[in-house]
Amino acid sequence: MPTLLNPYISFRDTAKPAMEFYQTVFGGELNLSTFGDFQASDDPAEKDKIMHGQLTSPTGLVLMGADTPNRMDYNPGDNFSISLSGDDEAELRGYWDKLAVDGTITQPLEKAPWGDSFGMLNDKFGVTWLVNIAGPRP
Repeated sequence: MPTLLNPYISFRDTAKPAMEFYQTVFGGELNLSTFGDFQASDDPAEKDKIMHGQLTSPTGLVLMGADTPNRMDYNPGDNFSISLSGDDEAELRGYWDKLAVDGTITQPLEKAPWGDSFGMLNDKFGVTWLVNIAGPRP
């Protein structure tokens, strides 16, 4: 799988209806996972919130989005990040290492509950990057 670069939009409790709306705009397949699906939050109020949503249009457009956890700040207008994802671990770790120089790691690049390696950082210019390295597939 080639490495993909995609926009990632953060929402506050509206990721599901927003992603469903974008599906009506762009068409395609929408996959939604909740925090509860992966036991990814200790806050019961977040059980049904969207931890990750991905819309893939028939023409290959990919849009990702998620609800911002309650413990994190949410500021409309700066609620965008860039996602790098794929299965080439050396390539993606190389990007991670370079982006992290003089930046701030907010989630170390490590094994995630869904089986991939995932990390999040803000680069030295304040841009938020999400890196997901696909784990072994059955």
